[in-house]
Amino acid sequence: MELKFPDCRKCNNGTLVPMSDYGRDGAPITYKAWVCTNPSCGFNLRIDNGEISMGRNITTSTK
Repeated sequence: MELKFPDCRKCNNGTLVPMSDYGRDGAPITYKAWVCTNPSCGFNLRIDNGEISMGRNITTSTK
């Protein structure tokens, strides 16, 4: 089975790839965010505490 991720609808040039994280108790959170692979696009979609946010600036974590 081939896994195909959706095309980015903002730039139509990248692919949205999932990012995962860990919750407060260490439980995995699969697909917490989606990020466009096109660096000049920067589109992202994220779930935090049940709320969906789009378009935050992408930065490098200090952790």
